[in-house]
Amino acid sequence: MRPGRIVMLVLGTLSALLGLGLLAAAGAAGFANYLQRDNGYFTTPSERYVTNSYALTTPRLDIMADEGVPDTAPVGVVGTVMLGGSAAAGKEIFIGIGPRSDVAAYLDGVSHSEIADVRFSPFRVDYRDVAGAQVPARPADQGFWAASASGAGEQQLEWDLRSGSWAVVIMNADGSAPVVVDMKAGARSNLLWPVFIGLLVGGIVFLLIGVPLIVVGAAGLGRGKSGPPHPGQPQAYPGQPQAYPGQLQPSSAASAPQLYMGGAVPGTVPGAGAGAVAGAPPGAGVVYPARLSGYLDSNLSRWKWLVKWLLAIPHFIVLFFLWFAFGVVTIVAWFAILFTGRYPRSLFNFNVGVIRWSWRVAFYSYGALGTDIYPPFTLERTDYPADFDVDYPEKLSRGLVLVKSWLLAIPHLLIIALLTGTAQTTWEYRDGDWVQVSAGLSLFGLLVLIAGLILLFTGVYSRGLFDFLMGLNRWTYRVAAYVSLMRDEYPPFHLDMGPRDPGDGPAIVPAVPAVPPAGPAEGQTGFYGIGGPPASGPEVPAGPDNTPRI
Repeated sequence: MRPGRIVMLVLGTLSALLGLGLLAAAGAAGFANYLQRDNGYFTTPSERYVTNSYALTTPRLDIMADEGVPDTAPVGVVGTVMLGGSAAAGKEIFIGIGPRSDVAAYLDGVSHSEIADVRFSPFRVDYRDVAGAQVPARPADQGFWAASASGAGEQQLEWDLRSGSWAVVIMNADGSAPVVVDMKAGARSNLLWPVFIGLLVGGIVFLLIGVPLIVVGAAGLGRGKSGPPHPGQPQAYPGQPQAYPGQLQPSSAASAPQLYMGGAVPGTVPGAGAGAVAGAPPGAGVVYPARLSGYLDSNLSRWKWLVKWLLAIPHFIVLFFLWFAFGVVTIVAWFAILFTGRYPRSLFNFNVGVIRWSWRVAFYSYGALGTDIYPPFTLERTDYPADFDVDYPEKLSRGLVLVKSWLLAIPHLLIIALLTGTAQTTWEYRDGDWVQVSAGLSLFGLLVLIAGLILLFTGVYSRGLFDFLMGLNRWTYRVAAYVSLMRDEYPPFHLDMGPRDPGDGPAIVPAVPAVPPAGPAEGQTGFYGIGGPPASGPEVPAGPDNTPRI
């Protein structure tokens, strides 16, 4: 991998994330500014406050009370507060805001209650009572109020913020006890519009910096990645285990960069009718141009899967950046396909590499628990026992790109959600709101857990369970390739189980009997296909063209 391109990708991702965060904040500020149009306020619900004392007061309210800032200096440009309410039982209400020191002197020796905490969902108010024996004078007769409102019925006070230390006082207008009022509070700020503009411009600038860095970095990382080996090379298909007699193995044709691997047409079953893969047994699976394979490690540790979440953290960090870049690249590819009908090759290779990286990490960790070999830090294909690849499409439909990622994929997405979603989703009424609560493991997670527990106590990974998990993963990754705009062929509704993908090539049956190799030597790891290394069988006669006669 190229260090310069990696740096560009990381810096671009950080810049784009910052840009998106600023745009989200700009959206919130813009919406808030819209709500307070026409001198409107953000208000709390009107709730009832009750105290047996003579007055309700708020905690200390400090506004720019630092040294050097004169008290009562206007800061109305920052915002305005509103207090509105009415007294119960037909009494007149008094609402006032005054300097904290003057309020304290006025209520000195008077029984009153301070509002310590208020919660609105559900409504709950905590009071701190201050004892006293004196009866207060009428509040409206005091001259220290910065703003006040009093009278019968609904009263409203509006006050431009000023520097200093202030207190809010709510009383009956005649100064009597108890105090029972229905109150609401509101605020508005004149800074929301300039804040919205600043956040919007900042977000756009950071996105304009980050997106090109991501695209250029991804294109550089994906350039020149040709995928599988060229035909004619005596090299095994990447990720293939050592061959055993009768095991399904790829031919040289499977390694060629052709449209569909194994010479089959997507959606066909190898060994069944036209377009079938020669030599493949009937019912081997459905060929799709997105191919996923994974070969079970025969020497898995009993306990290591318990800590793989910790061991895989470096990969999770890297994949965070890669998947963010994946999303940006997919959007760019969407426009490219819409206008040109082509998926840029370097961006295609990058996105395939990101899914491949994710699959290797999933195979190692909690997507399959299939191997203890640590995944490589690379987008390219390697000899790792888990592999993923997608045939590059020379042409893609400009019309399908508009609907396939969401509308056409809905049936598959529902099935995948059923398999990978939480086992139980309920709604509960908590603190005045309905809250969605999810509990339990998904079906997929439960199967992986069962496989891990069997491995922990017996040292054996259930072959049937592994094959089924591979089928679920294969289905999911095929849909991922389709939703990511990589292919126009609709994914099959088919659970192709087992380690080998049906599109990886036909079966090669040896012409002479062979003795399966011994188990892996100490310190080595063996990989087996479906059923592991079979026992040796009778000689299979060869035809005149040196191909086995089945």
